[in-house]
Amino acid sequence: MPKLRAVALVAGAALLTRRALRRRIQASPLWPLPALEEPTSGQPRSRALRLLVTSHETVADGVVQLRLEGTQLPRWEPGAHLDVVLPSGLVRQYSLCGDPEDTSSYTVAIRLVEDGRGGSREVHEQVTEGTELEVRGPRNRFPLVGAPSYVFVAGGIGITPLLPMLRALPEGTDFRLLYAGRTRASMPFLEEVEKLGRDRVTVVEGRPDLDALQVPEGTVVYCCGPEGLMAAVEERFPQVRLERFAPRTSADGNHAFEVELRRSGRTLTVPADSTVLATVRRELPDTAYSCEQGFCGTCQQRVLAGEVDHRDELLTDAERADSMLICVSRARSDRLVLDM
Repeated sequence: MPKLRAVALVAGAALLTRRALRRRIQASPLWPLPALEEPTSGQPRSRALRLLVTSHETVADGVVQLRLEGTQLPRWEPGAHLDVVLPSGLVRQYSLCGDPEDTSSYTVAIRLVEDGRGGSREVHEQVTEGTELEVRGPRNRFPLVGAPSYVFVAGGIGITPLLPMLRALPEGTDFRLLYAGRTRASMPFLEEVEKLGRDRVTVVEGRPDLDALQVPEGTVVYCCGPEGLMAAVEERFPQVRLERFAPRTSADGNHAFEVELRRSGRTLTVPADSTVLATVRRELPDTAYSCEQGFCGTCQQRVLAGEVDHRDELLTDAERADSMLICVSRARSDRLVLDM
């Protein structure tokens, strides 16, 4: 009898240990952990929510605003965004532009990109009131930091992550906002922005004059908008904090390189005009991926050897030490070895 009791205790302890380990693995930002045998791949970084679209409103030429309702939604801070899974399965990232204290709904705004990859068109033409969408997040890689003064530069739809920051500034905070767009009619939330005061807000139709920007020492600069605008602001103010929703490009361009899939025993050539993900999926079609933009983390893989040209907007420095997002990142060296 004592022997049976001992066996039962051991079995119970083993079961509890397995359950605890499973919870630890699922909660980890790197799933599975690097020490485990399975490669890092295919796991979302936050739990998904199912939210109902209760409003689909045009707020500027080519821009719609969605209100997504739920219950007891996670709170968020200015600068946060959602990963939105569209009905087609496409995953897109949209900045939250509503009230962070509202735990019953999230608000996002989306510009129609005529020559885009189809996500914005799907939102404009197929998502309607009553559509249920899966979202992940909120996540924030663009937080508002404390500073004695601020300069905000927004281009078109780039006003969306900056608007909650402007609302959150303590009364009396010294700030300036430069808001540019093709036309006034194409600029969302323009009426609210202009109420912040003419002495603090400059609205420009067309290309803004960055030379006119005065940035005193200690001022924090934030910018979100088209890549051309962000590149120009970054060149003039290297300390700028940027929000990107497209892969970072390299000034040196792309080159072909080899990628060894250590587990599979295969070595592949990644062409200069293709990605590691596309190349790998031709050999391993079940390789998980989602956004293809370096934001969701689904395609994250462990790197066993080689120098990575990281172009994602998600991984921490610690994670980049031994992993990469194969949808956008490439090799700086001539060869990478992946745990696949």
